[in-house]
Amino acid sequence: MADLLYIEASPRKERSHSIALAREFLRAARDARPALTVDTIDLWKEELPAFDGATIEAKYAVLSKQPHTPEQARAWEAVQRIIERFASAPVLLFSVPMWNFGVPYRLKHYVDLVTQPTLTFRFSPETGYEGLVVNKRAVVIYSSGGDYSPGSGNPRPDYQKPFFEAWLRFIGINRFDAITVAPTIAPDGQVGSARAVALTQAAKLAREYFEVQS
Repeated sequence: MADLLYIEASPRKERSHSIALAREFLRAARDARPALTVDTIDLWKEELPAFDGATIEAKYAVLSKQPHTPEQARAWEAVQRIIERFASAPVLLFSVPMWNFGVPYRLKHYVDLVTQPTLTFRFSPETGYEGLVVNKRAVVIYSSGGDYSPGSGNPRPDYQKPFFEAWLRFIGINRFDAITVAPTIAPDGQVGSARAVALTQAAKLAREYFEVQS
C-alpha cells in the first residue's frame, strides 16, 4: 500500500499548471518524509474500462440485491480492482484542470467508475446515503484559465470545484484541502504571480501533511 495516491487529470504534462503544483507538493512531501511511497494514476494513460451496459447492469444488480450474470460479474470485478487501488492509500492527491467550466472527461469517467454501491457508498431508507471511503485525507489542486474566486466578477459558472468537492463528500472524504492557481490565461505577470503563490501553498501544505513531528 502506498502512502499517497496521485491522480493526474491533465494531458498537458509539462505545460500543465495543476501538474506543476502537484509535483511541487510531491517534492516537498518527499523532502519532509524521504521514505514516502507514491502510486500515480495518469488518467490519460490508464486503461479504464468502459462504463457500458454490463457495468451499469451490474451496479443495478447490486442495488437490487440480485446475483450477477457472468458478463456482469466480469464487469464488476474490473470496477472492484479500480476501487481497491483508489481506496488503498490514506492520502489522495488530485490535479484537476477546468475544462468547459467542469472537469476533464477522463476524470469524470474515473469518478463514475469509483462511485459504486457497497464499495464507496451505501444507502438505506432510514439513514439515506453514507460514504464508505473514510479515514482519508485529500488534496485537490485546481487550475482554471479564468478567475472564478468570490468577488472576481466573472459571470461564467464554476462547476469544477462544487462538483468535485460534492463527490468527495458523497463517498465519505470530508477532510480535504484545496489549492487553486488562476487565472492561467492572463498577462504573464499575473499568471506568474498566481502560480508562485500557489506553489508556495503546495509546499507548505505538503509539509503539514508529511513532516514527522519530533
